[in-house]
Amino acid sequence: MSWDFSTDPETEAELAWIRDFIDTKAIPLEALELPVREFDRAAAPLIDEVKARGLWAAHLGPEHGGTGRGQLRLALMNEIVGRSRVGPTLFGTAPPDSGNLELLAPHATPAQRTRYFLPLLEGSVRSSVAMTEPGAGADPTLLSTRLERHGNGWVLNGHKWFATNASLADFLLVLAVSDPDAHPKHRATVVIVDRDALGVDVRRDIPSMEDPEPRPAQIENHCEITFTDVALPADAVLGEPGRGFAMMQERLGPARVHHCMRWIGQAQRALDMLCERATYRYSHGSTLADKQTVQNWIADSAAEIAAARLLTLHAAWRIDTVGSKAAREDIALIKFYGAKVLHDVIDRAVQAHGSLGFSADLPLEAMYRRARAARIYDGPDEVHRQSAARLILRGFTPPADGIPAEHLPTRRQAAREQFAHLLSDRKVADDVIRSL
Repeated sequence: MSWDFSTDPETEAELAWIRDFIDTKAIPLEALELPVREFDRAAAPLIDEVKARGLWAAHLGPEHGGTGRGQLRLALMNEIVGRSRVGPTLFGTAPPDSGNLELLAPHATPAQRTRYFLPLLEGSVRSSVAMTEPGAGADPTLLSTRLERHGNGWVLNGHKWFATNASLADFLLVLAVSDPDAHPKHRATVVIVDRDALGVDVRRDIPSMEDPEPRPAQIENHCEITFTDVALPADAVLGEPGRGFAMMQERLGPARVHHCMRWIGQAQRALDMLCERATYRYSHGSTLADKQTVQNWIADSAAEIAAARLLTLHAAWRIDTVGSKAAREDIALIKFYGAKVLHDVIDRAVQAHGSLGFSADLPLEAMYRRARAARIYDGPDEVHRQSAARLILRGFTPPADGIPAEHLPTRRQAAREQFAHLLSDRKVADDVIRSL
């Protein structure tokens, strides 16, 4: 067995270019907080640079029209891209479009590929995914949105919310119950719905902790939607009917790795601000860098980020080598651990900056608000902890005789029988064993 933490020269050159691009172009663009049309205009030439470099849609393999790097290389890339809120958009890896592309790529029919997948891959349209409902979040058995057969097509009725980008999306992937009598994991189907279809009502951009006063049709807004007798053709179904839950899990596996690496980039940016603050803020006779509490914050943050990075890279490597399904435990671990690290590092940076950190003069307050959502979307932390624990426990069984494997009196007796013959004097052997 061998381990190698180095990257090849080609990858390192790519990462260096991405790092410079994010620091000199993405972060300055982020600071402008432009409305979506102005943002698209300003972002267009930057996206052209990324495409010319061969780094657009790197999460998709070449067979699907992407530039495919594999999850491990993509993770290294996403850590840097994630330093900026707008970075993923400039690299064609922004959610929910990135996850939708990964779902469309293997399941879209030729017609769906032409109408939806290719324009989304090109970046000429936007998409949304509608899973969560006011009464159903992490538990798919509680979904109430219904998809019913009607003639040669389907009719969709239901109520969704927190559908990211729905107010500016061209189409939505909607998870709806098509067979309520089936097994809970076989009840739902994914359908592609044009946002301007009759009966689709994007009712509002939802105010949230992340954005208390959302501007209409702004990137990363979360929306409430109702579907009322929406008529859909037979070919609106993506993949096979009844496989919606499995398909969404398929979509979310790699997406969680992408999220976690972006969180590490955000956490590292917050730590950079914390360290800079420590060098110049003077208080009570010395700079913050001389205060033991601040030193502890810096050391703890650096250690936690390093641990989250290694966990996430290992999960990415597992996906590359054994697939998402076999890497479920790794993915569950990084989801809840990465979200906690993101929150804690940003929180320390806010505290070190005092009123400046609390103000909107630094990006920390916005980073902090968004970090709270990381413990909820893509499944709440509690679900991922439970999933990880169940997978870990599968490797254990209760002792057949009811005696713990590490029960010392039992071990001593076994050791007496195992090692007594190596001691020449039986009395010495008994004395040695009794003294254990």
